[in-house]
Amino acid sequence: MRIAFLSVSAEMGGSETCLVQLVRAIRASDAAAMLHVVLPRSGPLEHAAREAGCDTHVLPMPASLARFGESGTRGFARTSAALLGAAVAARGYRRDLRDTLSAIAPDIVHSNGFKFHVLASRARPRTAALVWHLHEFVSPRPLTCRLLRHHVGSVDAIVANSVSVAQDASAALHPGVPVERIYNGIDLAEFAPAGDVADLDALAGAPPLPRGALRVGLVGTFGRWKGHEVFLRALARLQASTPLRGYIVGDALYETAGSQYSRQELERLAGALGIRAQVAFTGYVPRTAPVLRALDVVVHASTQPEPFGLVIAEAMACGRAVIASAAGGAAELVGEGCDALTHAPGDVDGLASALGRLAGDAALRARLGTAARATAEARFDAARFGAAFLDLYGRLMDHAMAEAR
Repeated sequence: MRIAFLSVSAEMGGSETCLVQLVRAIRASDAAAMLHVVLPRSGPLEHAAREAGCDTHVLPMPASLARFGESGTRGFARTSAALLGAAVAARGYRRDLRDTLSAIAPDIVHSNGFKFHVLASRARPRTAALVWHLHEFVSPRPLTCRLLRHHVGSVDAIVANSVSVAQDASAALHPGVPVERIYNGIDLAEFAPAGDVADLDALAGAPPLPRGALRVGLVGTFGRWKGHEVFLRALARLQASTPLRGYIVGDALYETAGSQYSRQELERLAGALGIRAQVAFTGYVPRTAPVLRALDVVVHASTQPEPFGLVIAEAMACGRAVIASAAGGAAELVGEGCDALTHAPGDVDGLASALGRLAGDAALRARLGTAARATAEARFDAARFGAAFLDLYGRLMDHAMAEAR
């Protein structure tokens, strides 16, 4: 089996982490599989994919195409100009992608990211089956929706990372379009309650916390919908006597203009709220598991429905007490009061209340963490994740062979 994975980013966000995990799972199951990843530039994903047992191909993406995104454009004139520049760049890039894929000669082309879903629909070899792997909701993006609808007839399978994303895609693309749900997989040996622990204070250049103080953190990219402002405002509403420090772990990773906070913006907000001394910024940390084990409470605060919520699953696997924004795919992962606490998206008071509750109840934190690990073992095992995709690929290849007879 020869598979070409396409990634719209070279950084290590959620979908890229899942891609690497999928490569590892396939490699563990089928040592003879020929796996390739096509990236828009060199970056952390290139190194991670090679380590996982994948050949990599860097196909530089023009800046106008890389930066274009509906979340980053403002106003009709600017949107139109950006779209025109991206469309011109896409024509040449599609030719280069076609040549790259022809050289790889894959049985399966597995695309990640809306731009590559569209490009792959035009560039994939005729003999290759095309799989769109959806990590995001389609319906909030009218232009993307139209482009995907136009190309959906050329795709052989669509996979979504949650029931919420699957339902959204089926309704947005075309009623009745089949979308298969495969939850993301977690390496349960890497993401485990026991293991090495990151020194978050050293990473942030912050003084050590006094004994007994809690570490509460939000881990993720600086996307504006990831809830950093909600997290900071919730911290500011806690009583000053609550002994804890908030940690913001991550950075602005993506190239789409206007879609992310800068670290400076978040630092200014913490200062304006009067909590700058209680918040530590670590920057991007390559390995997430030691970070999660260093936290007493892991906060997920997305203000929009989350397609999946990888950090939720990873934190659960590490046996951490989790507070999740209960909407979209994230609401599918946890059970309120059973293996996590939840709050409504954007609800500062709700998040502050959950933080205060966990800060004052060590037994509750321990009970939630134990239950969370059990949930992760039952639902997010990487071997099950890989097996589901291998089954899908096998069905597509069998269908192709039957049609060729």
